Amino acid sequence: MNPEAFFDLAARLNGGLRGEEILFCSLGGEASDFVRLNRNAIRQAGHVRTAGLGLNLIDGARQAEAVCDFRGSPEQDLDVARSLLDRLRERLAFVPEDPYLNYSRQAGESMHQVGDGLPSTAGMVDALIQAADGLDLVGICASGDIVEGLASSLGHRYWHQSSSFNLDWSCYLGADKAVKSGYSGFAWEPEVLGAKLAEMRAALDVMARPAKVIEPGRYRAYLAPAAVQELMDMLAWGGFGLKDHRTSQTPLLKLIRGERTFASALTIQEQHDRGLTPGFTPEGFLKPGCVPLINAGAFGQALVDARSGKEYGEVVNAAADAPESLNVAAGTLSMADAHRQLDTGLSIGNLWYCNWSDMNECRITGMTRFGTFWVEGGEIVAPLDVMRFDDSLYHLLGDRLEALTRERELMLSAETYDGRSSASALLPGVLVSGIDFAL
Repeated sequence: MNPEAFFDLAARLNGGLRGEEILFCSLGGEASDFVRLNRNAIRQAGHVRTAGLGLNLIDGARQAEAVCDFRGSPEQDLDVARSLLDRLRERLAFVPEDPYLNYSRQAGESMHQVGDGLPSTAGMVDALIQAADGLDLVGICASGDIVEGLASSLGHRYWHQSSSFNLDWSCYLGADKAVKSGYSGFAWEPEVLGAKLAEMRAALDVMARPAKVIEPGRYRAYLAPAAVQELMDMLAWGGFGLKDHRTSQTPLLKLIRGERTFASALTIQEQHDRGLTPGFTPEGFLKPGCVPLINAGAFGQALVDARSGKEYGEVVNAAADAPESLNVAAGTLSMADAHRQLDTGLSIGNLWYCNWSDMNECRITGMTRFGTFWVEGGEIVAPLDVMRFDDSLYHLLGDRLEALTRERELMLSAETYDGRSSASALLPGVLVSGIDFAL
């Protein structure tokens, strides 16, 4: 569905409102290709085209919500939407008043599009297969358009459309020995894909060597952006939402109270103006360009969605209580020099199965798995057997943080629950003076 058709549908629904009723209409849809690969060959390919309409009918302090799928015929879609609106009106008579109902009364319009001129999915998959010639590659490619729209009887008319791709794959040496990588974004650069596959070939050569076994303890380590993403995902789990802060459920409670700090080199933002997710919330609020979550190691601001904003009397600055466009500020270390600066220790490509081991201390436990290597004298010398780490982010991103890389990697979410996710993170690599391994 295009924006004109969506806004026209919303206007026709608005024409049927009664009394003081207010209607918010939201659109979510995608046109995506999905390709699964195994042994560096296409095993399954398909296309998904979906569009759904969400209605939120408000009357005074009461609201009722429902969703329906579009059928592709404007008149049929209108009939289904009108029927849904009638059912919501019937339901409103029986729902209690909502003390945290919060929506924007300020009308506004915007049209935003991100990403254009991507090659075909077939072209991207062919490029991946050619670059991985001779490798046992397994993975998935997802690409296409994601659209989100919002219209209301109060005068909101917002449209956001993004075109993106996400390649997520592993290359196997044999048994449980593999190296994982990915490439995602809004602009296709063949040389980036080629460089990633070249790195994987070199890593697989090392993976063929006998694995090194190390004793539990503390070791210097370099964490690649994909591993850093796991740490950020843990921070996002209750770390930044206003309600979690006000109810003291956040793992960053000691940071907020001033009892602990991160390194001054660490700055984390929710960067809405990067434009990957809509610049508006489902309630019609406009997001600020940037929300400073961690500023030079100290707590900045919490993420305030509409309901938390009403409950605690704060200005809405996000659509949810977790980051959707995370940005970790770059440092000064060149990725090319990361292993030389590490000298001796671990090079960690990915972390797995992370969970809180002590939330109050911001302590995480998880596993190394694919693509973790032992480095000596700045050179990778051997793969490492699987290890379990258990350490606090107040150490890894605090007193043991030595450097952040100058280069950063844009990582798009591979989640497809209820449709492809538009969440993303722009992350550097991290060099730490020590990470604790329990076994």
